[in-house]
Amino acid sequence: MSVVAAKPTFAERLKSVSLIFACGTALFSDGYANGVIGSVNTLLTRIYGADALKAHDYGRTLSSLAFAGTVVGMLVFGYLSDKIGRKFGMMAATGIVVVFSGLSAASSGAHGSIGGMLAMLSAMRFLLGIGVGAEYPCGSVSASEQSEEEGISKGSQHRWFALATNSMIDFGFVVSAFVPLVLYWIFGNNHLRAVWRISLGLGMIPAAAVFLWRLSMEEPARYRKDSMKHAKIPYLLILKRYWVSLAAISFVWFLYDIIVYPFGIFSSIIVDNVTGKSSDLAVVFGWNVVINLFYMPGTLGGAFVVDYLGPKYTMITGLLLQAVIGFIMSGLYKQLTSHIAAFAVVYGIFLSFGEFGPGNCLGLLASKSSPTAIRGQFYGLAAAVGKVGAFIGTWIFPPIIEAFGGSDSIRGNTGPFWIASGLAILSALVVFFFVKPLTADGMEKEDREFRAYLEAHGFDTSTMGLPEYSSETASVEIDEKKSAEKVETA
Repeated sequence: MSVVAAKPTFAERLKSVSLIFACGTALFSDGYANGVIGSVNTLLTRIYGADALKAHDYGRTLSSLAFAGTVVGMLVFGYLSDKIGRKFGMMAATGIVVVFSGLSAASSGAHGSIGGMLAMLSAMRFLLGIGVGAEYPCGSVSASEQSEEEGISKGSQHRWFALATNSMIDFGFVVSAFVPLVLYWIFGNNHLRAVWRISLGLGMIPAAAVFLWRLSMEEPARYRKDSMKHAKIPYLLILKRYWVSLAAISFVWFLYDIIVYPFGIFSSIIVDNVTGKSSDLAVVFGWNVVINLFYMPGTLGGAFVVDYLGPKYTMITGLLLQAVIGFIMSGLYKQLTSHIAAFAVVYGIFLSFGEFGPGNCLGLLASKSSPTAIRGQFYGLAAAVGKVGAFIGTWIFPPIIEAFGGSDSIRGNTGPFWIASGLAILSALVVFFFVKPLTADGMEKEDREFRAYLEAHGFDTSTMGLPEYSSETASVEIDEKKSAEKVETA
């Protein structure tokens, strides 16, 4: 007797996909929150003057606090995601983003002081950063677990994860560039305070919508079955088994975030050349939208390739192609910048390969290379190391540019990019030699092998999973047995 498994209906498949997006879509809010601050800083400079902001050390303080908040959120909520629950982490993260997006928009100082307003804005961005960082080990991890639920075909598991996470972040960046432009069209040059405050405040809306979307969610099945919420986590055994994967993914994330920073210099070159160094905010914001749009072809195209090549080899392909484009941009810098349209196209291709490879695949590798029991902490630590790389990049590349001759010289503009392209090749080599390829339903297999590993070392795995899961699975098995008795084929 053989049993024919019923194929999921369209409604079941749609529900499964919607759950992945419910977990990952909040990253749109995070992309928006991170992206909009660039336009806000431009507006603040126009309103108060660069000297006033510099006198309060605003730029350095803001970037430092925002990075610190994101790292805190990644590390703290990585632990909470594993020990309290995925849903708790996601709800808390979204709530933090809603509250502190609103408070960022309301920033003010005593008696209207500029210093007080900037200090409050910096503090709110730190707290907002905690919510942004929390989404990574909570929302992204949950999305990865939902991607292997029933109703998701084996040939599209990685695709839906990439579309629900990295593509949402990139779309958030596009919208964060477009919103200040639209508000500037509405309010004009005489009401820039309204533009920056509303730009920040609108970040509340998508986060609040996702908060409501998540209210009816349950914990992913993988978490209900294999978490260590009520068990003592054997960290030494886990490190012994997973330290190579964790170190490799963290190191690559660190290098990639260092790489991302110097290539951001090209965006200002494009805007200055295309606009003739225009100070018109409509022109500056408009080109900012165009530059952010470059991310979308890469992340969308990569999402439809990753299930065929696998995350490991998709990432290696993206890194190597990105390195090639980086070398071309550096070697032909003078020729390309004399034809800015060609330069902008090459720059867009470079950005697209970054999203095609590491942008889409780092989260996939971080979330699916570890067991459910410590997935949040594994992901949170890897992402935090990457964020430290971004922070270091913001400090080391300006001195490198100056050492090569300054931003007004060809060597000053190209020197860091030879370095960054070399780091991309190094990242590809690390991935090739030290990162395991992922397979369909790989998390289920990893959890099975992890249990066997723990049992072989004398760990009592009966404490794993949620208490309600055993009674839940028992009733499901009874129902499946009854169904199997009714369905027979020769």
